[in-house]
Amino acid sequence: MKESMETEKDAAFMREAIRLSVEKMQQGFGGPFGAVVVRQGEIISKGFNQVLSSNDPTAHAEVDAIRKAAKKLGTHDLSDCELYTSCEPCPMCLGAIYWARLRKVCYGNTHDDAAQIGFDDAFIYKEIEKPLAQRQIPMQQCLASEAKEAFALWEKLESKRPY
Repeated sequence: MKESMETEKDAAFMREAIRLSVEKMQQGFGGPFGAVVVRQGEIISKGFNQVLSSNDPTAHAEVDAIRKAAKKLGTHDLSDCELYTSCEPCPMCLGAIYWARLRKVCYGNTHDDAAQIGFDDAFIYKEIEKPLAQRQIPMQQCLASEAKEAFALWEKLESKRPY
C-alpha cells in the first residue's frame, strides 16, 4: 500500500485527526474516528465521532468537522478547504463531503480496515445500487403532488440562493 503525504503540514493535519480519533474514543464519545477541516494551511475545525455520547447515528467525525467549519466560516461552500480524516469516509460522510464541495480528502484507515473492527458500511453501498423495491428498508413515494408544491414555490422564490 502506498503511503504519501504532500507536505509535512499534511502529515501534521492527519496526525491531529488520528489523535482526535484515539482521544475521543478513549473518553467514550464513540468510535475511533477523528477529522479536521483545513483552510489556507490552518485548522478551521475539529470533529470526532459522537454517536454513542449523543445517541445520534449521524454524529460522525467528518460531519461534525464539516458542520463546525461551515458555521465558523459562515458558508455552506467549503470548496477552499480540505478534510483530513482518520478513516475513509462512509457513504453518509462522503455525501456530506460532496455537498460541502471540499477540494481534497486525506484519510488514514480504509473502509476495509474499519470493517475488520466492526464498522462495515459495505451493505449501504450495495443497498444504494438496488432498485427501491429491493432495498431492505421499504421506500415508497407518498403525497408527491403535495410535496411538489414546495418545489414550485422554490422555483418562483426571488430571494433563493441556489447551492
